[in-house]
Amino acid sequence: MRTIEIIREPVELFKILKFEGMVASGGDAKSAIAEGQVLVNGEVETRKRRKMLSGDVLEFHGEQFTLQLHE
Repeated sequence: MRTIEIIREPVELFKILKFEGMVASGGDAKSAIAEGQVLVNGEVETRKRRKMLSGDVLEFHGEQFTLQLHE
């Protein structure tokens, strides 16, 4: 499981996919989420602007990532 450091919380889900380079653009991130390709804390998440917090676990294309607030 890889750790993604965030500098503030909450962070919108689609922005994490975009800024971490998991997708090519914000539009691609929104499409992937809408299509049910993203899991948050083990459940399919279809809300593009889901507020993500430190400790949340994101799964995309079979990879897991945990969010950690950079202090």
